Amino acid sequence: MNSDRLVAGLDIGSARTTAIIAEVVGEAKTPTIKVLGVGQARTTGMRRGVVSDIEETTRSIRKALQDAERMAGAQITDVYAGIAGEHVRAMTSKGIVAVANDEIAKSDVDRANEVARAQAIPQDRELLHAIPQEYAVDKDTGIRDPIGMSGTRLETEMYLVTIGSSPAINLRKSVERAGYKVRELVLEPLASALAVLTEDEKELGVALVEMGAGTTDLAIFHEGKIRHLGTIAFGGNNVTSDIVHGLGVTQADAERLKERHGCAYEALVDPSEIIQLPSTVAQGDRQIPRELLAHIIHQRMDEIFDLVQREVATAGYAGRLAAGLVITGGAAAMQGAAELASDVFGTGVRVGTPSEQVGGLSDSVDASRFATVVGLAQYGAHRMALGGATATARRIKLPSSGGMDKLGERIKYWLQDFF
Repeated sequence: MNSDRLVAGLDIGSARTTAIIAEVVGEAKTPTIKVLGVGQARTTGMRRGVVSDIEETTRSIRKALQDAERMAGAQITDVYAGIAGEHVRAMTSKGIVAVANDEIAKSDVDRANEVARAQAIPQDRELLHAIPQEYAVDKDTGIRDPIGMSGTRLETEMYLVTIGSSPAINLRKSVERAGYKVRELVLEPLASALAVLTEDEKELGVALVEMGAGTTDLAIFHEGKIRHLGTIAFGGNNVTSDIVHGLGVTQADAERLKERHGCAYEALVDPSEIIQLPSTVAQGDRQIPRELLAHIIHQRMDEIFDLVQREVATAGYAGRLAAGLVITGGAAAMQGAAELASDVFGTGVRVGTPSEQVGGLSDSVDASRFATVVGLAQYGAHRMALGGATATARRIKLPSSGGMDKLGERIKYWLQDFF
């Protein structure tokens, strides 16, 4: 096994931290990953996708990565870590340049992108991704690749994604304290999109809804490009606490009930089905219809999907998503989740699992909750294929301040090839 070909993805969620170590195989154009090791740990130091306790977060990162290393029989030094949450902002920025010669060259495109990226980013934020969406040459708009076309004026439209500096610093700090380095922070919904969406879906218009424990993230793609990002401040943890209040059980028992007997769509439950609640001295043996549990879950999940739908409408994409909805993340695996989403959105819905283009121990990541971590490893694989970023980065020591030197600038551009 060639250690230069290894990538590691790290998804620090609000409920669990997952790490994956994979080997990059395949062609430079279409790299694939071979999963060698997977590790998981419970997370207690995160709230709504943001580090709230560095010690606790460090502990879960260390456990997840060490388990993955043991399984893979290999050690890694740096990771591609996911970041998400309500501090993420996105905006569209334009860059206009005069074309140097009659024909547009790569240097013109780079200059236009440079102008579009030169937005003043506030002191308390950092630029995470700069993704060119489309170009306009003179009066022609909607061009994907203007190189070689003739014209005098080139305009680029770029999607800039920024994150709060302090959540980013705390995330890097937690990883460093665990003994690893953050090679790059990657927006989680974009990583998941890489793992579960098809080119056709992105072309036709699709909403990717990532249902985490702390938050629900939304990414809308249309005509092949990312168009909108949003975060809903509710997730699986809200479902669990509703069960705690509704049934008078502990947090741990509510989590177990949800996983074993949970159903997000009341109509799917057989009304005669009875489930046993954990007995306590005060309450004795208790049984409830499974329908009651489903009712509690249905109400909250319905509210979450409703908020997502409102966000889609506000973004101007209601009725424009021909490929419907792809739901992923831990809560998406629950029975009835797809049926409920389909009911709310009135479109086709599928549960996204990252089994495509994944080799090795692919069955160990074949569940919707692994979408982000697999996507992070795939992102790393693309990076490696797009110019051996690893070799360069090893020679040039990247400053840990987010690597905003020239190499860091170049790296940010490669994204345009696969989002």
